[in-house]
Amino acid sequence: MPAGAGRRGLPQGRHLFWLLCVFTLKLCQAEAPVREEKLSVSTSNLPCWLMEEFVVAEECTPCSNFQAKTTPECGSTGYVEKITCSLSKRNEFKSCRSALMEQHLFWKFEGAVVGVALVFACLVIVRQRQLDRKALEKVRKQIESI
Repeated sequence: MPAGAGRRGLPQGRHLFWLLCVFTLKLCQAEAPVREEKLSVSTSNLPCWLMEEFVVAEECTPCSNFQAKTTPECGSTGYVEKITCSLSKRNEFKSCRSALMEQHLFWKFEGAVVGVALVFACLVIVRQRQLDRKALEKVRKQIESI
């Protein structure tokens, strides 16, 4: 019997692979016109720093209570910097992330990682002790049966 004579078509895994490729291609083609429409939207209501170069007039500072209530840029991070756009000469506020805030977030993340590592290390130790007890019990039973 020649090699592969008993097979019909592609193996099941390859069918799934090609089906996934075709689906992804169709999905990308379906989204392409939507993206073009979004690009054609008027840019008059966008901040100037998205469309042109800018200079930072005031560095990243925490928002005051008044700014937090009145400036929408303060809502996402709680920090804001004042910028001046080069072409239009408009002064605007831009949300920013301060180095101090990033440092606090980093150490919170590191603490969470260490905490999770300690929990799983304890679980490993407990499980290892259970397995050691079972192994010792099995050896004891084997010795008793001799």
